[in-house]
Amino acid sequence: MIRSALLVTLGVAMTAFFAFWAIVFSFFKNAENNVHRVANIWGKLMLMLSSTKVEVIGDDNVLPGRPQIFMANHQSDFDILIALAHIPGQFRWLAKKELFAIPVFGRAMRGAGYIEIDRQDHKKAMESLETAALRIREGKSVMTFPEGTRSRNGEIKPFKQGTFYLAIHSGVPIVPVSIIGSGEIMPKRSLKIRPGKIKMVIDKPVLTKNYTVESRRELIDKVREVIIENYNAYLEAGTPDIKETLPEMKTTDQ
Repeated sequence: MIRSALLVTLGVAMTAFFAFWAIVFSFFKNAENNVHRVANIWGKLMLMLSSTKVEVIGDDNVLPGRPQIFMANHQSDFDILIALAHIPGQFRWLAKKELFAIPVFGRAMRGAGYIEIDRQDHKKAMESLETAALRIREGKSVMTFPEGTRSRNGEIKPFKQGTFYLAIHSGVPIVPVSIIGSGEIMPKRSLKIRPGKIKMVIDKPVLTKNYTVESRRELIDKVREVIIENYNAYLEAGTPDIKETLPEMKTTDQ
């Protein structure tokens, strides 16, 4: 517990330090890209600090120089660090508005061009998706957790529809990302941090051009099934402690 407290304290200090420099860089030319590079370094150092090793599988499935929408399952705050540190290239987060209210950190997120989603206000949420569409038209990729919140037991929850509207309207591919083991490093609503190994599986892009808003459920199911299948496959090949802790995933919505 003492180790976790020290890690959290040092992590908060490092986050404040990097957030400050992210704000500074936001005033210079090519601000958003530079701030994202700062976030990339922050993510790598935070993982190193916590003795968290990440094995990336399928990073060659990322489309270089093309906009795409990354969608990943979500078990832990460490998922943010993992994505920032190990997903190649530039992208912009779609993130809940509460994160933008954090002093310094929220300002740094805005400096990086990240986009806040107000889940309590449908009109504002749709406006946020329009902002994300603009980022995509500018050639930027978008990263999101379609479950909308972290899972407490590892089970992959049903996906929210908003980002699938975005993908269909923009016509860009969705890249499914499965993160295995992050809930063991730092579970939801816990400050306890345990060293460990993570696998991140980046699957082949799912094309969206043949889907419409009316057929969006087929697209949602397809992307979710890919994420779950990879999660299950690499969980079975993982360490015994992870397999014993997390339940078997299901491929149908509950």
